[in-house]
Amino acid sequence: MQKALAYPLSALYLLLFGLTLLLFHPLQWICFNWFGYEAHRKSVALLNLSLMRCTHVLGTRYSFKNQQQIPTNKPAIFVLNHQSMHDIPPIIWYMRKHHPKFVSKIELGKGIPSVSYNLRHGGSVLINRKDSRQSLTEIAKLGTYIEKHNRTAVIFPEGTRSKTGDPKKFHTTGLKVLIKKAPSALIVPISINNSWKMLKYGKFPFGLGNHITFEVHPPITSHGDINQLLEEVEKTVTQAIIPSA
Repeated sequence: MQKALAYPLSALYLLLFGLTLLLFHPLQWICFNWFGYEAHRKSVALLNLSLMRCTHVLGTRYSFKNQQQIPTNKPAIFVLNHQSMHDIPPIIWYMRKHHPKFVSKIELGKGIPSVSYNLRHGGSVLINRKDSRQSLTEIAKLGTYIEKHNRTAVIFPEGTRSKTGDPKKFHTTGLKVLIKKAPSALIVPISINNSWKMLKYGKFPFGLGNHITFEVHPPITSHGDINQLLEEVEKTVTQAIIPSA
């Protein structure tokens, strides 16, 4: 019964989602080209708040638990597990004062209104997963960028999303490059739960009535043995993930 109801609601959601992207694309262009970085950043934050609101027609709710006092006058690296595309808008909206920039696959850099424009012009980097040299070069650029401007890199070390919510093994090469290029950055582990349920039926229809939660853990200073540091970060992220079974 729920899956049958999900078809019309998912169609409505996709219509609202598409219209939101089309509306904000020219707004982003105007903000970026006429008013500069800060106006563009605010337009992107509002875009992602609007995308979250679109999911309400699916009965989606969000809880974002952040009791940490993360300074805005130094760079940060947010390290998260990855469950679906619905992981991203809450990070951009709730953590907007930290200027989050993403490590994204190169395919997202073109053809998607609003999304592609922001990835190309907002400070994020696009990596080719089939070209490790290009990927690490772009990640290094992002590390240098956040170190210089006191902004935040967002990275999903699992590489691809977990279809069941169960955490995958972290691939830490890119994260090591970020830490090397942004040595003063705080490492902030963040755990996501239930985002995968939005895609429990596949790409269509979307799951209904999901409560997506985010938990921001205490920041970790990047010093000492880097392998031990990354083990601690991975453990912190994964121990707060609810098993799918």
